[in-house]
Amino acid sequence: MRKFFEMMFFAPKWYHYPIIVILLPLSFVYGFVMQLRRKFAKHISFGVPILSVGNLIVGGTGKTPFVIALASRYKDVTIISRGYGRQSKGLLEVSKQGKILVDVIQSGDEAMLMATSLPNASVMVSENRQQAIELAVQQGAKVIILDDGFNRVELEKFDILLEPLGIKNHYTFPAGPFREFMSTRKKANLIIKEGKAFNRLVTIVNPSDTMVLVTAIAYPQRLDAYLPTNVVKKVYYDDHMYFDESKLQKILEENQATSLLCTSKDKVKMQGFKLPISEMKLKLEIQNEIFTQVDAYVEGYKDA
Repeated sequence: MRKFFEMMFFAPKWYHYPIIVILLPLSFVYGFVMQLRRKFAKHISFGVPILSVGNLIVGGTGKTPFVIALASRYKDVTIISRGYGRQSKGLLEVSKQGKILVDVIQSGDEAMLMATSLPNASVMVSENRQQAIELAVQQGAKVIILDDGFNRVELEKFDILLEPLGIKNHYTFPAGPFREFMSTRKKANLIIKEGKAFNRLVTIVNPSDTMVLVTAIAYPQRLDAYLPTNVVKKVYYDDHMYFDESKLQKILEENQATSLLCTSKDKVKMQGFKLPISEMKLKLEIQNEIFTQVDAYVEGYKDA
């Protein structure tokens, strides 16, 4: 069922369209409600520049590596994430100036990946973004980055919207992957299109002769373009799902593979596993003019 809807959202086949048509009335209602919410929102200012990195669709568009690249440019920066997939609730400090304070089960995979990748940044997770921003300001944050914050319409922020390649279904949820009408993209301060403003660079760390792909990300078929030819099997889990070491060992043995191949987001959930692991390391190649525009906002905000 999960695979059926992922395909319907991102690469629909002919047999998906009857379902899409049936769901269209709900999609229009959902999109209209989201539009009203945005129209009547009152913006809250916190006295520090807030950079939001988001998208209009469910699933991955490269937000996490973009946040990492952006945060690495600033001092006294705090990243605030929702903490998808974490087995905790409320406001939680994941790292403070690079010091890891919790484990991945409490933080969620994306937040932990950002925390371990940024030795000079702080990372928080919270369902209540406003509460987390207030704490970050109290602790002296000079720049705040919201991971997946485009739909946090009540906050005063600089919206960076990432647009991936290859989305064929442009309807709002539940008929399609869009969280709001596609026209809402015009509300962003900066629209970054894959293939123009940024490109994905994938390298395989610790490759081996025979690998099994094991991943728990949304729409895992998007990895196909980057897979080496010696991947003998693909095993997909639900997005953000945690791994069982004994089951992964069994997958290795059943396929006579020499290592597991996973994304960086998956690997943070395999810490301590005594298994051979190969990593698909994603880096974004981003045009300098993107950072120039963001820097101008940050500096202008500080001078105002």
